[in-house]
Amino acid sequence: MKKYGYFDDLRKEYIITHPDTPLPWINYLGTDSYFSLISNTGGGYSFYKDARYRRLTRYRYNNTPFDSNGKYIYIRENKTGKFWSTTWQPTRHTMEMYQCQHGLGYTTIQSQAEKIHSNVTYFVPLNENLEIWKIKITNHHTHTVDLSLFSFVEFCLWDAQGDATNFQRNFNIGEVEIDSATSTIYHKTEYRERRNHFAFFSCSEPLKGYDTQREKFIGSYHSMESPVVVENGNSLKSHAHGWAPIGSHHIEVTLEPEQTKEIIFILGYSENKKSEKFSPPDSQILNKEKVNQKITYYKDPKNVEDAFIALKRYWDQLLSKFTIDTPDVHTNRMVNIWNQYQCMVTFNLSRSASFFESGIGRGMGFRDSNQDILGFVHLIPEKARQRILDLASTQMPSGGAYHQYQPLTKRGNHELGSNFNDDPLWLILSTVAYLKETGDFDILKEDIPFENQKNSEKSLLTHLELSLKYTLDRLGPHGLPLIGRADWNDCLNLNCFSEEPNQSFQTTANKEGKIAESLFIAGQFVYAAKQMNELFIYLKMVDKANHYSGAIQKMEEAIVQHGWDGEWFLRAYDDRGHKVGSHENNEGQIYIESQGMCLMAEVGKKMKLATKTLASVHRHLATPHGIMLHHPPYTRYHLELGEISSYPPGYKENGSIFCHTNPWIMIAEAMNGNPEQAYNYYLRINPSAREHLSDLHRCEPYIYAQTIAGYDAPTFGEAKNSWLTGTAAWNFVAISQYILGIHPTFNGLTIEPKVPQTWLEYKVSRLFRGVIYSIEVKRVEEGENPSCEVDGIQVNSSTIPLPDVSKKEVKVLIKIP
Repeated sequence: MKKYGYFDDLRKEYIITHPDTPLPWINYLGTDSYFSLISNTGGGYSFYKDARYRRLTRYRYNNTPFDSNGKYIYIRENKTGKFWSTTWQPTRHTMEMYQCQHGLGYTTIQSQAEKIHSNVTYFVPLNENLEIWKIKITNHHTHTVDLSLFSFVEFCLWDAQGDATNFQRNFNIGEVEIDSATSTIYHKTEYRERRNHFAFFSCSEPLKGYDTQREKFIGSYHSMESPVVVENGNSLKSHAHGWAPIGSHHIEVTLEPEQTKEIIFILGYSENKKSEKFSPPDSQILNKEKVNQKITYYKDPKNVEDAFIALKRYWDQLLSKFTIDTPDVHTNRMVNIWNQYQCMVTFNLSRSASFFESGIGRGMGFRDSNQDILGFVHLIPEKARQRILDLASTQMPSGGAYHQYQPLTKRGNHELGSNFNDDPLWLILSTVAYLKETGDFDILKEDIPFENQKNSEKSLLTHLELSLKYTLDRLGPHGLPLIGRADWNDCLNLNCFSEEPNQSFQTTANKEGKIAESLFIAGQFVYAAKQMNELFIYLKMVDKANHYSGAIQKMEEAIVQHGWDGEWFLRAYDDRGHKVGSHENNEGQIYIESQGMCLMAEVGKKMKLATKTLASVHRHLATPHGIMLHHPPYTRYHLELGEISSYPPGYKENGSIFCHTNPWIMIAEAMNGNPEQAYNYYLRINPSAREHLSDLHRCEPYIYAQTIAGYDAPTFGEAKNSWLTGTAAWNFVAISQYILGIHPTFNGLTIEPKVPQTWLEYKVSRLFRGVIYSIEVKRVEEGENPSCEVDGIQVNSSTIPLPDVSKKEVKVLIKIP
């Protein structure tokens, strides 16, 4: 199979050496409020905070090429008239060399055509609402060359939904402003509506010309591949009035042989804070003072270089909080660099904006964001804290939750509403993870509103109890939790036949008679409630612990009595009381979700159900490319099951390898004492370990994808939906906490390795509550016994207690059999 690039672990980069990757292989720029996506050929888009309501640049989904359009710089040799784009696309000119370096928060694309070498670095400086494009151009001819450079972005009219649909309005509202003195193009569409924000696109060089009207720049019947302005070598100084506003600078450059010229472009966002005081006439006047200060600052190459160095230092320091040195290069690479990097991106954006997510409909997922915290919390705990409070404030007084909320408004998405009955329980898991990581129990006293409504505040601890109560108030005829619209599997919609109230089963919580029950939520309840009980015991709230111990026991009994199918756990009961995920079914006999969640919750531990369950998973669901969601897949549409059966066999929820759920089985195998199998499953979906399959896998070899086509799919092994997936967080939890065995607790750091026998030793450096734990794990030598030493003193517990606050480092030596 073709190899498209390679890892540079020292520089923390993936180097792409062929521009025609199977899919665009992308990167994310930005760490706080301003974000930008960029592919290995310059495609992508930018936005401020909210990919729907603050979209700076336009992107066309489901297009050809796949990553249209983007952040382009065209170079034209004026004497010959030949032109090309520095990023290969969109002109796809034959290149003498090409290389894309995707790093942490930056991308550098180098290329050479017609003996003109270009090096473009894209990045978002820390704490800035702008992005930098720094281009260096070198002339490798033996003679002087005269070049023209044309930058290009296409502005989005802010609301990406309206931008893509409301053309009778859009073609009339586009407005720009040009400041030739500062080489800046301002995009101010809708500024007159007191939206009070604008974009800017500036350049460090004096302008030969500019264009702001797309049709003028490209030509009525041309394309991005051959814009008429670039073909002719002269900008038209077009001024957009409606239609499609763009930003394009025209710069002339003369280079002697081997001379290099550096040019800086700055694309950014500005918002004035006091829009409510603006009168309509004033709202058309841009407040440029602060923006121009930023532009002036970043036109200085030294300041750009300092910002770039600061960005790299930021990521080095961040990732130093958890580092490993194991015998396996794929594990080291993913844990030390790319898995944690992806955890950061998914935390920032949830499932809102990628090349597979439009940034319009999803917003920040309640379930998604809580899970993302699990893999992120050790990196920037204070951000995790705020996210937990934001999520809790969208919760309803019933304990239910809006499935998603918009990041700009932090209001629940009423279009999707609630009734995904697993949602509330995820808040418990993220909060407990935060508490174990930080020891910040004061967060439980924070007064948080419901649905962001004033005068409705209750403590976060109350919110967590309501999450448990929400489940207990909604139990079905088997004593199992009602699924509602769906649980974790959004496409498993089991209440399709309940159009009329069911007269045979009515409860206070279930007036509509929709009685479909979820074994997944049942296991999740036990898993979450046990963690809450652990918290109650730590807080010495004995009565609470005793109360929920009874609820846990009752739920476990219901699962074993009504949810055990003899070799594995059922998935659900539909709204007619029929089993889902049973050997009695012709299709969809066994599902991964209920197996993983029930085993992580240790349901049926006394009966030793884990061994049988995991054997069934291996026999029915495991493939060389990962573990399938269920099997056999559905070959026809089942109204009683809903959307899950609308997919072709082997794709997405209908029997694909849904990578998000694979770590649950890794965790279960490790907990059941099967480290070899746990690690084997880990490697099957590890992107680095799949790099040699790039032509088949297609997605980035440095980032987890959401799904891989299952055994029954014609494209078995092909990945889709990369980057924004809970796979990132859960894989980090599985490898760091259960396989490597470094697990935060309320009282200290527990170290219980479950690694392959071939690993004779490995090292972990882990920052925990301000202290570096330098951990070395070795196999016992002949005649030795397993042991644990902390700073040279032998201890009899796998939990290393919290050290004295003055201590900066703890050295731990673990010897394992």
